[in-house]
Amino acid sequence: MAVWTLGLNHNTAPLDLRGRFAFALDQIAPALQGLRHSHTRHPEAAILSTCNRTEVYCASEAPQVDHTLDWLARAGDVPADALRQHTYVLEDGLAARHAFRVASGLDSMVLGEPQILGQMKNAVRAAEDAGALGQTLNQLFQRSFAVAKQVRSSTEIGAHSISMAAAAVRLAGQLFEDLGKIRVLFVGAGEMIELAATHFAAKNPRSISIANRTLERGEHLAGRFGAEVMRLADLPERLHEFDAVVSCTASQLPIIGLGAVERAVKKRRHRPIFMVDLAVPRDIEPEVKGLEDVFLYTVDDLASVVEAGQANRQAAVAQAEAIIDAGVQSFMHWVDQRNPAHGVVPLIQELNAQAEQWRAAEIGRARKRLAKGEDLEAVLEALSRGLTQKMLHGAMAELNASTPENQALAVQTVSRLFLRS
Repeated sequence: MAVWTLGLNHNTAPLDLRGRFAFALDQIAPALQGLRHSHTRHPEAAILSTCNRTEVYCASEAPQVDHTLDWLARAGDVPADALRQHTYVLEDGLAARHAFRVASGLDSMVLGEPQILGQMKNAVRAAEDAGALGQTLNQLFQRSFAVAKQVRSSTEIGAHSISMAAAAVRLAGQLFEDLGKIRVLFVGAGEMIELAATHFAAKNPRSISIANRTLERGEHLAGRFGAEVMRLADLPERLHEFDAVVSCTASQLPIIGLGAVERAVKKRRHRPIFMVDLAVPRDIEPEVKGLEDVFLYTVDDLASVVEAGQANRQAAVAQAEAIIDAGVQSFMHWVDQRNPAHGVVPLIQELNAQAEQWRAAEIGRARKRLAKGEDLEAVLEALSRGLTQKMLHGAMAELNASTPENQALAVQTVSRLFLRS
């Protein structure tokens, strides 16, 4: 069985290109169906899509990397050759190592971040619901989760890490003298916004507001922070009220445009606005960054902030890599055991199938004799004798056919298999 991963992330592709390949959770199932049917052999498949990466995991009897690349290029409406320059392809052991590193937070912009594990589990659940996950990928991901748990429990990989949300607060603190005097607006109500709101709320800002497409979900989050809730439709008219804006939605198009921000700056009499766009694709039009008195940061802009302290955790990284090495070896052994050409599992399956044939034949023969009214004890005796003869026939034939040169090996093998105390 071949396993391969095709992906692009914050290290290989710019934000706007990553945005073309972002899949919302409700898009995963149809995307997986399209992916599988675009391949000559319908592979097992899963899609992991976050603000920093989109990765396609596949497993099949033979690798079909080019088909996977062509499908992803069509999904993002990008020429395959152009996409190829920004992607990475990993196969078999390297694909397994990558999955383990991603789950453990070693491949994240924020080293050791815990959110990626939950995102990976969501991706696996979506693949299961779509009927796209088979035995091999399921084994890969379950082992990834086990390795990630071991890494996080036995190393300091996540110690002192700075999250995107914490980085946003740190940058806001550089712009505003007192965060307790600012009005903060959060656009969206998902996991990332909840994390960002938690960090900002710890600074006791003057007010917190949440704008969301549905008021119900916004109200649920607002209740935790004593925040006001507003509809996205009201955003253009009220944007000027806020000193800091943090946005992260699943919208495929920007929801805060250049014109709205220009009007907000004018109404604020050029008092600065701090804006953080954590969404991929973007929630805020990139042209906003060119406005005076607007300080706009994207997920890629926050990279230098979140890297702080990573050098101090290299010992933890080395420990984590050792755990991952052991996990990769174990997974590849599992895959190799199932290789039809030389694996143990196919042989075990053949032995079980042959034993089942013998059992069915002898049971069938016994039932016919019982139907004729033959003695039960005699039928059982014949049944046990028939099974015993079938089991021993191969060993006896091997011993009788052995030559002087290989007789000793044949005797040793048969003795080990059949003469057990």
